[in-house]
Amino acid sequence: MPDSAPSSGPTVVLVHGAFADAASWAFVTERLVEAGVPVRAIVNPLRGISHDAAYVASFINQIPGPVLAVGHSYGGAVITNAVPKTKNVVGLVYVAAFAPDEGELLGDIVARSKDSVLTSALEEYQFPTGEGSETAVEVLIDASRFRAVFTADLPQLQSDVYALSQRPIAAGAFAEKSGPPAWKNLPAWAAVGTADTAAGSDVVREMAQRAGADITEIEGSHVIMISQPDAVTQVILKALRAVS
Repeated sequence: MPDSAPSSGPTVVLVHGAFADAASWAFVTERLVEAGVPVRAIVNPLRGISHDAAYVASFINQIPGPVLAVGHSYGGAVITNAVPKTKNVVGLVYVAAFAPDEGELLGDIVARSKDSVLTSALEEYQFPTGEGSETAVEVLIDASRFRAVFTADLPQLQSDVYALSQRPIAAGAFAEKSGPPAWKNLPAWAAVGTADTAAGSDVVREMAQRAGADITEIEGSHVIMISQPDAVTQVILKALRAVS
């Protein structure tokens, strides 16, 4: 069982990343509940940084009391952009996550990673924009390569289930400039997966260092919140103790 949380502290808001949904936080959510932590694992629309940040900020602003914002992968970019639009967030936790600076593009960050193999594994699909017959591009990870890219430390069958239930992300999200980052004004913590071949361990680590985050290295793939939920939960509880 995880360490106890502060008796009165912030609500933890868990924001998932691309190719996933709120259920990717299930093991961490379970441990936070056991520790007595108020927690919400929310939906990230995956339609673009400004769109998704507006949605997440709106949700956070409707939570009474302080909030600790936690983002996985693309969800890190979303909280980076959403939190400046909130008034109740007291800290940030990045889990194998992007923490972009103003003006940066996620596509450029992934492209400069020596560890990421994500781009070569993407498949393009179309989705309706809601404007007449207009469509736009969204991407998924090729299911046959999903485990190698995303979930290398999960059993094959478990990985296959996640591969077959991916949520696509609008391709435009990787080409949208990030806004003023929340990490310039709030304390941050980061969990870095040492074998992350999706976002890329190297760039995740670099961004966490730049954000001045308290960094914990966790042996695992991009989905350390699934494969190493105890370790990730401990990072969140550490942040909670610091901001409570």
